[in-house]
Amino acid sequence: MAEEFLLSMEHIRKQFPGVLALEDVSLKVRPGTVHALMGENGAGKSTLMKVLLGIYVPDEGIIRFNGNDYKKMDIHSSLTHGISMIHQELTPILHMSVAENIFLGREPVRGKTGWVNHTELYRKTQELFDQLNIKIDPKSKMVDLSIASMQMVEIATAISYNSKLIIMDEPTSAITEKEVAHLFRIINDVRDKGVAVIYITHKMDEVFEISDEVTVLRDGKFVGTKKASDMTKTELISMMVGRELTNFFPKLDVEIGEVKMEVRNISLEGKFRNISFDVRKGEILGIAGLMGSGRTEVIESIFGVYPPDSGEILVDGKPAKINQPMDAIKYGMGLLTEDRKLSGLFLPLSVRDNMVYSNIDKYKGAFSLKYKQMDEECERQRQALSVKTPSLSQIVENLSGGNQQKVLIARWLLTEPDILFLDEPTRGIDVGAKSEIHKLMSKLAEMGKAIVMVSSEMPEVLGMSDRIVVMHEGDKSGELTREEATQERILQLAAGETLTV
Repeated sequence: MAEEFLLSMEHIRKQFPGVLALEDVSLKVRPGTVHALMGENGAGKSTLMKVLLGIYVPDEGIIRFNGNDYKKMDIHSSLTHGISMIHQELTPILHMSVAENIFLGREPVRGKTGWVNHTELYRKTQELFDQLNIKIDPKSKMVDLSIASMQMVEIATAISYNSKLIIMDEPTSAITEKEVAHLFRIINDVRDKGVAVIYITHKMDEVFEISDEVTVLRDGKFVGTKKASDMTKTELISMMVGRELTNFFPKLDVEIGEVKMEVRNISLEGKFRNISFDVRKGEILGIAGLMGSGRTEVIESIFGVYPPDSGEILVDGKPAKINQPMDAIKYGMGLLTEDRKLSGLFLPLSVRDNMVYSNIDKYKGAFSLKYKQMDEECERQRQALSVKTPSLSQIVENLSGGNQQKVLIARWLLTEPDILFLDEPTRGIDVGAKSEIHKLMSKLAEMGKAIVMVSSEMPEVLGMSDRIVVMHEGDKSGELTREEATQERILQLAAGETLTV
């Protein structure tokens, strides 16, 4: 008789020095299903998957996969047995071709010579892409691909192993809605062929759209498994955080003040054209649009990362000359970048060093840095933002995504900005940390800060914005008040269409 479960992990325990990462955790996945693995950052999801892949050896528990029992796996045997993983952090070999990346270590060779048969390599890759409807040239170098295309290559690589189980960790974090729909078609196709998928995401809507069952972990412990169709979003959030988040978008009704910054007809060749808007004290201005629409480029240009070719920026009614980020900081601006690891954090450095980086001149003494003042002000920010860290000396790489994001926000708050640009402020962080950052945004607006927020998450745009600027392929396609804004209207403008009444 066929096994009911393809994978059964039972009573898994894993302890590291000073940290009990997993305690009596179980996970059971049926063949031909999509099983969402949910939990806040630090809940144990990644540790459990590393146990499954053989990166960590469990202290207790048993793994049963495809009818066989294992006390532990190793990375090679997990692939051999039919388990593959699409990692959130992409690690392609950039100067090799797409085909060489997919079949690395498994290249077809010519007879006894051992030389790689590139003709066969490209043929096999194209055959795989045709099966998955992926439009990428197998001969392309990885370095020339977009992040979204690299993600598709990663997906194709996992499927090329003819895996029985594919683990997908945040597979939609860097792809457009159109590409998400394509990914879901691929997932449905492999599911129909009997392949199981473990799906890890922070995006609630995806869970209910693609998954059959959901397992929730909290603080390294098993909370429960349910059919996705039997759950509500509120129930799932409650299971994850241990409490009900009654106000996920805590937008305060604050007095909107006078115009703080005006942007007049700024353009940057090849990126965006004639963009104009203003933002007022106490206001959260959302900028929406599809990936590639120019949202990030506009705020980076205002901040001096790539100064605009033409147009004008005014702060408090006076022209601002911003040729580099240091100029923007002098005008009271701060920029939380889109990718905290790539362009925000210094991962090997401490929490304190990351917090003070943009304001280090403030702490210069006659002969050394004013460490006492630095520590006092960083500690105030740590407490105010509820950054969970053993100390300010902790290496920031060791923190969860949500706490890393708070460290970056603290960096800019230490500069005492009047204008804050927040690019994807809650990307890749758990539901509890999202709620905390939303509360912080509302509090900053209440203090009179002018906030410009770029977000790909429609609920966040609708829930937190006073006004919304929508972009399409480098142009401003429209502007909506909070009362006018709906998901349908934003999507129409983002697609370059004229609004219908």
